[in-house]
Amino acid sequence: MKTIFITFLGIVLCLFFAGCSQKGDPNIAQHPASNSASAKAATPIEPATAASVSGTVHFSGAVPKITKIDMSMDPGCRGENQSESYVVNDGKLANVVVYVKEGLKAPYVRLSFAQPLTIDQKGCKYIPHVAAVMVGDTVRFTNSDPATHNIHPSPTNNPKWNESQMPTSPVITKTFANPEMMMPIQCNQHPWMRMYLSILPNPFFAVTDTNGNFEITGLPPGDYTLAAVHEKMGEQTLQIHVGAKESKTGVAFSFAAQ
Repeated sequence: MKTIFITFLGIVLCLFFAGCSQKGDPNIAQHPASNSASAKAATPIEPATAASVSGTVHFSGAVPKITKIDMSMDPGCRGENQSESYVVNDGKLANVVVYVKEGLKAPYVRLSFAQPLTIDQKGCKYIPHVAAVMVGDTVRFTNSDPATHNIHPSPTNNPKWNESQMPTSPVITKTFANPEMMMPIQCNQHPWMRMYLSILPNPFFAVTDTNGNFEITGLPPGDYTLAAVHEKMGEQTLQIHVGAKESKTGVAFSFAAQ
């Protein structure tokens, strides 16, 4: 009888564990990557109809005074530094994020692979001063200075973090899962160090160059709300229409001195 009972118990245990293995790990089942019902399928852009939008962001009025930054508190901060809140060249405004705010009919994936964005700390300032990525893109933080820095984003829609980076330290790699505009990133070691990173829900964005120019490519034809955002002067929007394969040029935003 004892042998029969042990055999029966072994069969019951085998059936129990087999049933558990069929259910699988509940954590894996809930993960979006393995649950197709909860994952949103992104629509590929049709290259044959993709359009582009380009233009310029203008600035009118007196340009706020550019102030020099005293970096003598840290001998590792070399070179000259100055405020970058208003970078104006011949009436054209740099460091403006221009993006498609409304009008997309579906989530889209890029036409081509996006290289990781690198944000360097050099001369005790962030380079670039303003940048933008798509949700999930890789962002690399590097330190080219002989000084220790501290990378401290202040997100409103993403997890907070705060990491130090010594000279010659390895690259710090991050991704951001949620959209937000003009997220400030500062250095606690050097309070003047600040840049702005925007995380966009779609791949249709650009940051104006030193001549205030921008270009957004790979855009499906349609009607859109285009937005331009500056760190100090806020947001402006305008309506555009792009046809299939159209290269729309001359789109203009204009910010005025406050």
